[in-house]
Amino acid sequence: MTRKKEKKENPSNKALLEDEDEIVIDDSKEGTSKEQDDLQAKIEVQDIKLIEGEEQKVLEYYSKDNFIEEIKILEESNKKKDEQLLKYQTESDDWKNKYTRLQAEFENAQKRWNKNRQNLRIEYTASALKTFLPLYDSFKKALENSDENQVILKGFFDQFINILKYHKAIPIKVKVNDTFDYNYHEALSSIERDDLPNNTIINIIQDGWKLDKEVIRYAKVIVSRVPPPPEPEPEVKAELEEEITQENKESEAISNENEKEKQQETEKADKETVEPEEKNQ
Repeated sequence: MTRKKEKKENPSNKALLEDEDEIVIDDSKEGTSKEQDDLQAKIEVQDIKLIEGEEQKVLEYYSKDNFIEEIKILEESNKKKDEQLLKYQTESDDWKNKYTRLQAEFENAQKRWNKNRQNLRIEYTASALKTFLPLYDSFKKALENSDENQVILKGFFDQFINILKYHKAIPIKVKVNDTFDYNYHEALSSIERDDLPNNTIINIIQDGWKLDKEVIRYAKVIVSRVPPPPEPEPEVKAELEEEITQENKESEAISNENEKEKQQETEKADKETVEPEEKNQ
């Protein structure tokens, strides 16, 4: 690598010299000594800068081999940087995928926790309210059987119902002639009824309650069932039995006759086979 110094004429100095001529011309016209002194000071400053070499430019010259070597070095460095960039990009994508999966798992786990917590809350509330339902039954029976203190009992009963409804417990709606539903009703017994379809509620023994979608207590009811068909009369039954026995006897007689005919045919065939043998002897 060689360096070559080249002196160039400073364009700023040249401009200053041209300006000097113009200023000198102007000074000759104006005849002021102050401007001439300023111009002289500027020229001296430019000369000092040229002497110190502050504005000299140094040019560097390279050979062809040096250029090729520098290009190879730059290509290798760029290749390494590209590989490193690709590595960092893949690592970034991996971390991004891991973060996305973890975020999805966390959201799913949070949903499961909230659902389980809600189910536990409903379950515990239902078990607590279930212990107060006998008090509801007692209030209801007292209202149905009492005439004197019905107003006082009605106030207590309404207050108790409001407490249950405050905890989102509601009675199961059921009435007579409704169809029996296994999800909300419990059949204590069944009665034969000709005028009603099968599994029709004919009496309500105890009210049912539910909390949200969970049943606290099933409604206890009595349902109807269709009676079985009447049995045939004895005379008709006897006639049927006689017809059946007669048909059985006829079939037995026919089968016996068929067996006799088969036996006769076999005996006849045996005789026919025995006679030729005797003749041959």
